[in-house]
Formats: sequence, structure tokens, C-alpha cells
Amino acid sequence: MAAIEIDGLTKRFGDVVAVDDLELRVEEGEIFGFLGPNGAGKSTTIDILLDFIRPTEGIVTVLGHDAQTEGETVRRRTGVLPDGYHVYDRLTGRQHLEFALEMKAVDEDPMALLERVRIADAADRKAGGYSKGMRQRLVLAMALIGDPDLLVLDEPSTGLDPNGAREMREIIRAENERGTTVFFSSHVMEQVEAVCDRVAIIDQGRLVAVDTIDGLRDATETGETLYVYTTELTDEIVDRVLELDGVGSASITEGRLRVTVDGVSKFAVLHAIDADVVPIQDFTVVESSLEDLFVRYTNDEQEVAE
Repeated sequence: MAAIEIDGLTKRFGDVVAVDDLELRVEEGEIFGFLGPNGAGKSTTIDILLDFIRPTEGIVTVLGHDAQTEGETVRRRTGVLPDGYHVYDRLTGRQHLEFALEMKAVDEDPMALLERVRIADAADRKAGGYSKGMRQRLVLAMALIGDPDLLVLDEPSTGLDPNGAREMREIIRAENERGTTVFFSSHVMEQVEAVCDRVAIIDQGRLVAVDTIDGLRDATETGETLYVYTTELTDEIVDRVLELDGVGSASITEGRLRVTVDGVSKFAVLHAIDADVVPIQDFTVVESSLEDLFVRYTNDEQEVAE
């Protein structure tokens, strides 16, 4: 059974189409990344999943339940870490959990929840003295009440330092290993790339790609980039490299020749540069980051729209 199934989802606000005929399936047990620029429709989609707003058209099923007719059941089985969350500065971490447990009528040990998010040692400190990362993990602990089957995380790493982001990734992986499906909306590409099984890219309300990160790389010409050190480097050399078979692009970057490879072996391109253009002194090969792929997919979509 799919954890999330979206069929023909459209949401209009007056003349503005926030989500446009979206089709998406998230399998149980996945850590699934949901990416898009600001205003792409990510938050609107999440709000519809949780029945905070209603769709204009389409069907959304979460954990086997219709998100609109069984919204209460969906929310009971879903933990949410929202973007723009708020904590009460005068309450301790323990008091936050006790309050949330009482509101949800769930009998759990608040300390066990705080241990799962690694802030049990700060249980009796007021949340007003917590760091950004500790506040984020406190809200995540509240989302874990009742052992939800689905975690919806909206920008969980925003504003975190590298250590805080790493700890958040480790907690997400640990919860996933407990059997929880994770739906992870973010624009912090490094975090998504490090933790997600698959990703979907949404732009202007439309789905433009969904695959593993390796699959996205394979589907574009930006899978590998060569950085080549040569005995000399001029604009004329760049022009000659551009004429070689299998070269998608070529430019000068920080004193190196930057070459993207399209449809042929990178070693064939390197051999052609060395033999036919300019002697090579050294080279490195870099796989495209998720950010590169994101820019490529969203730019391509905008070009098609124009």
C-alpha cells in the first residue's frame, strides 16, 4: 500500500493555480524528498495532505484513507514538523511533551520521546534557552507522540548549523528504521541528497521529475562534470573542446577547463582533449549535486513554459 497517493490534484486560489494536476505516489517505508522553489506548491500540497485546506480537484489518499473525508484519522496517524513552528519560552522541554501528550490523550513517557530526539539532558530547561536545533528537535519529539506511521517534515533543517543538520538527519534515519515513512519537504539540497531514497521536483505547481537522485542524474546530461588542468587555457581552446563529440558544455572555471559529458565515456572525451586540443596535466570527475539537477529541471520546465 502507498503511504501517500495523489491523483490529479489541483488547487486554485482565485486566478492563481498553486498545484496543477499533480500525480505522485510515495511508498510505505520511504524517505521521500519533495523539492521546489519558493511558491512551487509544496506547502499547499502538504496542507491538502493534512486536510488543512481542500483541493479544487483530485483525490489524495494518505495511509489508505481519503485525506478529505477521513482527515482526522490521517492526522492521528501522522506526525508533523511544520515550517514556522513555535515553542513556549517559559515551558520546559518536559512540560511541552506533557502538554502535548495530554492534548492527544496518549500515555507515553515524555523522557523517552526526548531521548529519541537527543535532548533528554535538557528536559527541565526552559525552551526559551534552547538553540535553534534543540527547539526543532523538541517540536519533532511532539510530532513523534503516538508512534505515527507517517512523518511530514516541512523544512526540518532550515537555519541549522552543520552539526544540527547532521543530528536531524540521523534522527530521521532512526525513525525510518523504526518503520515510519518520511515525507520531507525542503530546499536545502545537501540535506535531501544525504537522507532521501527518492525525490520529486515540483515547479509552478507541476511535477517535473520524480526518481532516485542517481536516476535523475542518468536522465540528464549533467551526470558528470570534468575539471581539467591543461598546459594552457584560452577561449580558443574552449571553442575547440566544444566541437568534440560528447561534450555538452565547456567553460573556464577558476583556472580549469570545466566540461560536461553527454552520451559518451568521460575517458573518450579526456583522450580527445589531450590528443586533439591541448595536453592534459590532471583532471577530476565530479558527479552533479542535487542542486545542479534541481536547477536543470526547473530551468528546463520554465523554458518549455515560455
